[in-house]
Amino acid sequence: MSRGRVGVLVPPANPAAEPELARLLGSRADMHVSRFPVRPGYSLAERLEMYNATLPDMIRSFGGLRLDALVMACSGSRYLIGPEQDRYRCEELSKEFGVPFASATLATWEAFEHVGTHDFILVSPYQPWLTELAERFWAEAGLIVTKVVPVFAKGRTSPYDVTPAELVRQVEEADLPHDAVVLFSGTGMATLPALGSLGTGNDRILLTSNLCSAWWALSQATGQPLTLSRVPHRRAAQRQHS
Repeated sequence: MSRGRVGVLVPPANPAAEPELARLLGSRADMHVSRFPVRPGYSLAERLEMYNATLPDMIRSFGGLRLDALVMACSGSRYLIGPEQDRYRCEELSKEFGVPFASATLATWEAFEHVGTHDFILVSPYQPWLTELAERFWAEAGLIVTKVVPVFAKGRTSPYDVTPAELVRQVEEADLPHDAVVLFSGTGMATLPALGSLGTGNDRILLTSNLCSAWWALSQATGQPLTLSRVPHRRAAQRQHS
């Protein structure tokens, strides 16, 4: 079977998107990455706005490489513009460059539709203002955020520095319902190592920005609809304990 090609656009200091997406894409697709330019001296909000503005140039950075799908591995920048603008701009870029394109947020929105949920718990490593924008984004998308669980790295807001152990501890302390749908937002926060622990002994649906992005990209690259498991790696965990 021929392997698909997935292009990924990544913020310059993001430490988690590439290793997690590579693991999730597995043997079914090759990953090709281009990183947004470093913008020293700008605030986070200004950098996020620049990611949106430079998307066409970033797509052109792949040159003549044929891609089967293209993902923007960044959620925060799309929380600035809202879901309808996000979807519209992704559709326009898909038409302009002739390759299916989605932001991490659009892929997540489609994942929510896929699993058939309308309400979820948001796990956010962001600064409060960006968490508020995330809540507004999902509300405008017709979804209900029933609870927000802020997570910190050594007591401070730093998405790229949250360890899996810190993530597990803080989510467990939030005492989430056993059947909750949970979104771990942020492509730069390492989430895959935490899902096994957080999904053991319950019926939660655990979604992450990287998981949803990989699911969307593989569906596009392979031309085959893929089903999201309720909890990734649940079967592996069951085998280990059997």
